[in-house]
Amino acid sequence: MSDTHPFDPLSPKEIIQATKAVKQLFQGQCPNFRVITLKEPPKQEMIAFLERERLGQSHISRPARIAFVQVIVRADHGANELTELLVDINRDAIVHREVLTGKHSFIDSAYMKAVENACISDERVQLEIKKLKLPEGASVVVEPWAYATDGMNDMSERTSMCWFYMRLLDNPDANYYAYPLDLCAEVSEQLTVTKVYHLPSSENERVRQEARPYDPCKVHSSAMSEYHPSIRPSPRTTTKPYQVVQPEGATFTTQGNLVTWEKWTMRVGFNYREGLTLHDIRYDGRSLFYRLSLSEMFVPYGDPRAPFPRKAAFDLGNDGAGINANNLSLGCDCLGLIKYFDAWHNTSSGEPLNMPNVVCCHEQDDGILWKHTNFRTGNAVVVRSRILVLQTIITVSNYEYIFAFHFGQDASIHYEVQATGILSTAPINIGDNVGYGTVVAPGVLAPYHQHLFSLRIDPAIDGVANSLQVEESHPLPFGDPSIHNPFGVGYTTKSSIVDVEGGLDLDFNKNRTFKIINEAKTNPITDTPVGFKLVPCYSQMLLAHPESFHARRSEYTKHAIWVTRYNDDEFFPAGRHTMQSLGGEGISSTIARRRNDPDCDTSVRNEDIVIWHTFGSTHNPRIEDWPVMPSEKMVVGLKPVNFFAGNPSLDVAVSTQVDNKSSLVDTAEPVVCCSE
Repeated sequence: MSDTHPFDPLSPKEIIQATKAVKQLFQGQCPNFRVITLKEPPKQEMIAFLERERLGQSHISRPARIAFVQVIVRADHGANELTELLVDINRDAIVHREVLTGKHSFIDSAYMKAVENACISDERVQLEIKKLKLPEGASVVVEPWAYATDGMNDMSERTSMCWFYMRLLDNPDANYYAYPLDLCAEVSEQLTVTKVYHLPSSENERVRQEARPYDPCKVHSSAMSEYHPSIRPSPRTTTKPYQVVQPEGATFTTQGNLVTWEKWTMRVGFNYREGLTLHDIRYDGRSLFYRLSLSEMFVPYGDPRAPFPRKAAFDLGNDGAGINANNLSLGCDCLGLIKYFDAWHNTSSGEPLNMPNVVCCHEQDDGILWKHTNFRTGNAVVVRSRILVLQTIITVSNYEYIFAFHFGQDASIHYEVQATGILSTAPINIGDNVGYGTVVAPGVLAPYHQHLFSLRIDPAIDGVANSLQVEESHPLPFGDPSIHNPFGVGYTTKSSIVDVEGGLDLDFNKNRTFKIINEAKTNPITDTPVGFKLVPCYSQMLLAHPESFHARRSEYTKHAIWVTRYNDDEFFPAGRHTMQSLGGEGISSTIARRRNDPDCDTSVRNEDIVIWHTFGSTHNPRIEDWPVMPSEKMVVGLKPVNFFAGNPSLDVAVSTQVDNKSSLVDTAEPVVCCSE
């Protein structure tokens, strides 16, 4: 254990130890192991440990290695029972056990495959498929989704929605989303089909019990809706190879999960739910952030017709960014000199499950970092920007999400999200349109929807006692004799510091800026507190009505910025258990409960705080998003503000041709001189 850092994910050996301890508790039963992952040490213990580590003190005592375990067992009354446990790895002891009545674990590919098989083999389903009279040679594809709460069914047991599609080509990579069928089924946790019905295919239609033969006019050319190269015409040949060459090797180094690059150090973590997490982030030895992670993602669809409101996915809480992480490939997902990080999950029996290459670490050129030309001498100084990228990619049914942290030589951090993949589709009658979706092919509706992310920022700006400062830019009054602004051009900033937990909104009209500051540390030049500012990704918040289940279940989507006091057990702004949740468990409810508790302190000034940033995309599909969507990029920034004594990238070497070895393009056309 001596080489294991407290932030390191559980090793295969530790997963086996945790499994053994839990199986001893459930002797005579067959627990279904959903999660075996690291329970991160209490922050106060870690702060003390990190300080001793920074000072190089030998024989440092380490926080206990605790495994968070989630299992499902069959209870005496026959229902599945979800239990969460904490296992002290060093002592092989269970230190906490909680039975969660009415709560549900995440879904995984194995369970979804079982739901799919149960659905397609059901006699009623087969009968309804026959009634559709599909084209000869067609095959039916069932895609299960987690049931998004809509108040129409009992949520005490897990229910899955099965959406039906048709594959026309005899190719497993054919795009079945191009042929949505007006058939739907609901499957119970016992893998029994409970309901079968037909979907509305026009604005005024509602759920139907009677089948309608498939309209052959919806069949269209493969060139219109296929994306896979095995089915597509030959690709363009105009793009020539582009290679990233680093002749002297990579600038970054790794030691276990510790990454060092330029003046940066950080530790890479990974878990089943959040996927990539970063810890103890420092620049030139100075503490910046204790932890950074994506904490939730909600994708609600805007089609108001039942049962489509059940398409509202918590892609972290319901599915897991870590569980759905891609195995990244050289030359495809990342270019240049790559360091890959593996992860370990667990099988349902509690065995370690290797997930290779889930995080790639590499460097990228990022354009010009800074430049100036002295117009008097003509001398130019150009410094190109190099960034370190830590990236992971997940696939959740039809969508891909690319998550990447970009670290700059100027001490900036940018978190970039890219959304790509295939639109989730629904059937529509030929010639019809609706006001909440785009027709992307004959009989194919791509409904409007939103992607709403929450970036969890746990700051440690020169220490963990931080404050959130809100700054706005305002014009100086014009015509007021007491204020000198005779030409009406002056403006100034007004700042306030947030005192208590709550949610805040953006306002680009006032250039509202959110600064995380350390009021106890003053910049000697500016005479202001040192800090980092959040550069938000301006986004529309949730469009669903506040009384809807969408809103009740995704409380964090109400505001763009939230600030809370740090709590060791608060990582998820929509609640710990989002599967078929009813609401009232998210960040807003938590803040309200604390405010009403006289024993709770809700102050956030000069405290250990957490900032949560809600951002995303209101995605009203274009035809250009079909049949596969060009990636849509969203970026959040964290930049130093009065943290240094000047430009921290001033010492980056000037860009030179000797190092870069750029070449002129050898054009076929003759060069014509101006004098000619």
